[in-house]
Amino acid sequence: MVRKPVSLATVATATVMLTSCGLTGVPQGGGGEERQSGPAAAASPTEAVPTSQPETPETTATASSPTGAGADTRPALASTQSTRTSAYKAEVVGLNRVAGKHLVVQLRLSNTGTGENISWTGELGDNTRPLGEIRWASGIGVLDAAARRWLLPYKPADSPCLCSDERRDDLGYFIKPGESLSVYAVLPAPSGNPATTTVVTPLGPPMMDVPISDEPVTPPPGQTFPDPEAQPVTVISHQIMAPSESPDRSEETSDDGEDLHVNLSSDVLFALNKADLTPRSRAVLTRTAKLIDASEGATITVEGHADSSGTDAINDPLSQRRAQAVQRALSGLLTRTGVRFQAKGYGSRRPLYGNEDEEGRRRNRRVTVTFAKPRPAETRPAATPEADPAPDGGGLTAQGKDDGQPFTLEVTGLRRLPGDLGVLTYKITNDGDAEAWHHELNRSAEWMSYKYQAASNVRLTDPATRRQYLPGRIMVQTGDKADVYCACTELAGVRVGTEKIAPGRTKEFWSLFALPAGASSAQVKIAQYPPLRVPVR
Repeated sequence: MVRKPVSLATVATATVMLTSCGLTGVPQGGGGEERQSGPAAAASPTEAVPTSQPETPETTATASSPTGAGADTRPALASTQSTRTSAYKAEVVGLNRVAGKHLVVQLRLSNTGTGENISWTGELGDNTRPLGEIRWASGIGVLDAAARRWLLPYKPADSPCLCSDERRDDLGYFIKPGESLSVYAVLPAPSGNPATTTVVTPLGPPMMDVPISDEPVTPPPGQTFPDPEAQPVTVISHQIMAPSESPDRSEETSDDGEDLHVNLSSDVLFALNKADLTPRSRAVLTRTAKLIDASEGATITVEGHADSSGTDAINDPLSQRRAQAVQRALSGLLTRTGVRFQAKGYGSRRPLYGNEDEEGRRRNRRVTVTFAKPRPAETRPAATPEADPAPDGGGLTAQGKDDGQPFTLEVTGLRRLPGDLGVLTYKITNDGDAEAWHHELNRSAEWMSYKYQAASNVRLTDPATRRQYLPGRIMVQTGDKADVYCACTELAGVRVGTEKIAPGRTKEFWSLFALPAGASSAQVKIAQYPPLRVPVR
């Protein structure tokens, strides 16, 4: 029986049976299932990935010079450099839409150095699920910004990935200095039939505005591709949450492209261990009610949550009573009719942040109100005059110290994507005379939002509203729970490592954010560096 593909906007993974689209088939091999180390070992077996970038924030278009008989000499559509291994370069040499619903991504991986071999699989695997051996190009993906989805290669029944397999395809584990090899991945096409897309890998910052071709796929010399419609496959697609918070931190809002999730601070709404609303709560709930009035959704869910202190016997009924209190208050504040409420308490079972510090616990004590995303309607106030942003093509720099060494920060771009998402790219250079850690990128005096080390200590602030925007989150669903990964450069694990930065070495980083509609600039605060006003391009 043929099953129709399931909407990527509503489910994270789905198994679909597909029928021929004309690609040349190649057998798919399985692999051992030893669990790999690092963040993947703790993640869901069915979702998400971090990303890749060019050496500048703009997509570059430079062809490499691969060597050897039958080398892939096609011109590059875009390129990126590894954050961890400076000689490891990836170039998009093919991006083809097939049958209107699949995407074949081809990368040429090059070792531009003169010294060591590079293990190409080590930084190219999907780091959010246990894949067994590290041998697949499973981390190649596409950012479907309009749908707020992170799309990864299909999973066939007998293999972790409809993508290149180092062993099956006899690609070799290493790339020698001065040599290249080509790999592929087959995944769902981004929604809306766009002319360009953003290609992501765990190597480095994303490659943006890469043109999609609807011409037949041309594989590299000596290779064939599997037919994505010749067997049942599982769609691997993860929701992207793009959070922001009010200046007084009384609420944090996450936008997944379809729904708005408004996390109201329980410390503002209630007294300690109480379910009676405080006088201060009325202003917060009034703002939330206005958002609901602007929404066209008929169902509003209200969820009470607690931190990990206390027992389930205390947290569960308290979170339920608090959800019901917020439901009653919102019902009296709404001006539109036909709204249905669903209220439930979850105790401490669904934390958004780590409970290891007080800030994480404060953020986990919340009532979450979820409803259909309202249509944009508000007029932006005039921005407060600030320092002039850098001219087109210019960078913005700041100085700081870490681990006893001086560092220079250079923000190289803030690019707007469809769906009011944006990609921030920046470089950090060790100006000292000794190698040094740069732990401040992972530290934050304000909050802990991710289990795994990542460059998450970055904030954007809208100069007009003073609203703060936090790094995007890749939600890896497992049943009714979700692992949360930063949509930014990783700093730990198998992929990017925690090695020190050598003197004179520059590393490139990135973060994904929601961007306020119509904003022409944002204040950017990265780790310990002074804030910079950055133009949005």
